[in-house]
Amino acid sequence: MKPIKTIIMGAAGRDFHNFNVVYRHNEQYEVVAFTATQIPDIEGRNYPPALAGALYPEGIPIYDENELERLIQEHHVEEVVFSYSDISYDYVMHMASRVLALGAHFKLLGGEQTMIRSTKPVVSVCAVRTGCGKSQTTRKVAAVLKAAGKKVAAIRHPMPYGDLAKQGVQRFATLEDLQKHDCTIEEMEEYEPHINQGTVVFAGADYEAIAREAEKEADIILWDGGNNDMSFYKPDLAIVVTDPHRPGHELAYYPGETNLIMADVVIINKVDTADHQGVETVRNNIKAVNPGAVIIEGASPITVEDSDLITGKKVLVVEDGPTLTHGEMKIGAGMVAAEKFNAAETVDPRPFLVGKLQETFAHYPKIGTLLPAMGYGDEQIQDLEATINNTECDLVIIGTPIDLRRIIDIKHPSVRVTYDLEETSTPTVADVLQPLLQ
Repeated sequence: MKPIKTIIMGAAGRDFHNFNVVYRHNEQYEVVAFTATQIPDIEGRNYPPALAGALYPEGIPIYDENELERLIQEHHVEEVVFSYSDISYDYVMHMASRVLALGAHFKLLGGEQTMIRSTKPVVSVCAVRTGCGKSQTTRKVAAVLKAAGKKVAAIRHPMPYGDLAKQGVQRFATLEDLQKHDCTIEEMEEYEPHINQGTVVFAGADYEAIAREAEKEADIILWDGGNNDMSFYKPDLAIVVTDPHRPGHELAYYPGETNLIMADVVIINKVDTADHQGVETVRNNIKAVNPGAVIIEGASPITVEDSDLITGKKVLVVEDGPTLTHGEMKIGAGMVAAEKFNAAETVDPRPFLVGKLQETFAHYPKIGTLLPAMGYGDEQIQDLEATINNTECDLVIIGTPIDLRRIIDIKHPSVRVTYDLEETSTPTVADVLQPLLQ
C-alpha cells in the first residue's frame, strides 16, 4: 500500500514531537509538510534531515498555515494532524472544517502514543491555559525535591525557533549557556529562573534523546510544560495549574481540559487576586470532570524592587508575551503591581509601537494597554526596545519572568516585579510529592 500522505499542523513544538515519536520511522505515512502558526517567523524553514530521519533525506518543508488548503490539494493529502496547543474548541473545529471540506481526515494524537517513558520518576507540571503560573509551580516543585536531597533535571517544553539541526538536545546550566544557544527572550524567560535556582534545564527538538541525557544526571525528571500542552513524558505525578482570572477556560481549550481530566493534583492559582466567584467556578469545574484530583489553592504574591517609585506615576506595564497574545490574559504581575501601589495611570503603548510589535497588536487586538515582551528574534527585540523608549511614561514596570534590562537598554526609570507560588491551603506541594521522595 502507498503511504498515507500527511500534513502536521503546528507551532514549532508539539508538531515536531508528534512527528518524532509517531511518524519519523513509520513507513505507513509520508509527512509532506508541516504548517506553522502562533509564533512569528517560524515558517519558511525545513525540518532538517538530521532530525527527520532516513525516510526524509531532504528534510520536511515548513509552510505558513495559510497555505493549508493549497498543500492538501497539491499533495493529495489524506490526513492532517493538529499538533499545537492553547487553542479554543471553536478554533480547533474551524480548522477541522477546513480540512474535512477538502476530503482529508482531521486527527488528534493521544497521550499513549506520544508520551515517552523515562527510566526515572517524572513529575509533570502542565496547565489549562498559557499564563496560569506553571513557571513558579515548577520552581516550587524543584525546590522541594532538591531540599529532600534529590537531583532534579527540568525538561522544558520545546521552543526551537533557531537552527533546528543544532537544537536537537540542549542543556542549560549557566547564564552563559543562554548566549551559547542564541536564546530568544521567550526561551530565556523559561530557562533563566531555573538556572538562577540551580536547576539544570534541558530542551530542544528531540525529546527521546533529551530524556536519555537528563536521566544521566537526575534522580527525578521535572517536565516544565508550555502553553497548555500535554506532557511529552508519562508522569508518575501529574500537576495541572488553573487560573480563576479566566474561569471556564479550563473546560473550553485544547488540550487544557485533557490535562485537567488526567491530573493527579490541580492547583487553583492566583486566589489572592481573583474574585471569589471565579475561584469557586474553577473548583466546581475541577470536581465535575476529575472528582478524584487533589486540589491545592495557591497565591502568586508579587515582590517589587522599589514600590514607592510606582505611586502616582504614569507607568508602562510590560508583561510576558505569550501570556498576553494567545494566552488572552488581561492582567499580569506588572499590572497587579501598578494597581496595588497606586500608579496614577497605565500608559497605552499602541501609539508608540514600532515594527513587528505593530503586527502583534494587529493580530491580537484585544491585548489592550499592556505591552507584550515579544522577542522571538533580533528584530523583535530591537522593536521592543524602541517601543519602550518611545513611550511617554514616568516609569516602566517589568512584569516578565526575566529582567529585560539585561537584554535591552531601557532609557526610562524602571522597576521589576517577581513572583513565586505560595500555597494557601493543605495539602501542600511538598505533601503531594512525599510518595515520590520515599
